[in-house]
Amino acid sequence: MFTQLVESKPARKRSSAGTAVSFVAHYGLILVVIYTSAEAADVSSRSRVEKIIFEDLEKTKPKETPRAQPELIVAPAPPKTVPILTAPIDIPNTLPEIDLTKAPTDPNAYSGDRRSSGSSSGTQPEAEPAPRQDKDYFAFEVEKPVVQAPNSAAPAYPDLLRQAGVEGEALVSFVVDTLGRVDVATFKVIRTTHDLFAAAVKNALPRMRFIPAETSRGRVRQLVQQPFSFAIVK
Repeated sequence: MFTQLVESKPARKRSSAGTAVSFVAHYGLILVVIYTSAEAADVSSRSRVEKIIFEDLEKTKPKETPRAQPELIVAPAPPKTVPILTAPIDIPNTLPEIDLTKAPTDPNAYSGDRRSSGSSSGTQPEAEPAPRQDKDYFAFEVEKPVVQAPNSAAPAYPDLLRQAGVEGEALVSFVVDTLGRVDVATFKVIRTTHDLFAAAVKNALPRMRFIPAETSRGRVRQLVQQPFSFAIVK
């Protein structure tokens, strides 16, 4: 075996000049690297100055265009409506019954001597007008209403109804004049249980006598509403 390697080419011997050039080149490269690193560190160590620019917001703010005000619209006045009157469906053809024996108000409010009342100013009270002879007064319009005379005639009991044992009544109205007599032309039947009772009253009215109604100025005609009862006395 071989104890020594055989080189393919013989090794060259470096000269001293080449070594010196190589050293200088490497030294110069190292200096360049050191200088460059020092400059970079100096630049990085310097404080960075930032420039801040302040802008006027009022100038940069976009201007708003004024909005147009809406036009005021006046509402028209509501139309005038005319109330519609509705006629009643059922129209009464008869007058309601009136009880003339009951005064609707206090008769004292319409009575009294007005001449006795005076005023503090000393003026004379107005005289009460004379009663009208062509007017039929109600009971509450007079001071003394009509009263039937004590010995006046009375209606006769119808024989037919007496024999049948029928009892009843008749409510009639009539006018008593200033002489105390009945004006038969004003006779009206308001309510009756039998027509014969109403006929008996009508036949007796010309013979009946009454005390006429009076006011403070004299006698007057009065409309009377009076009931007549018919009963069988056993």
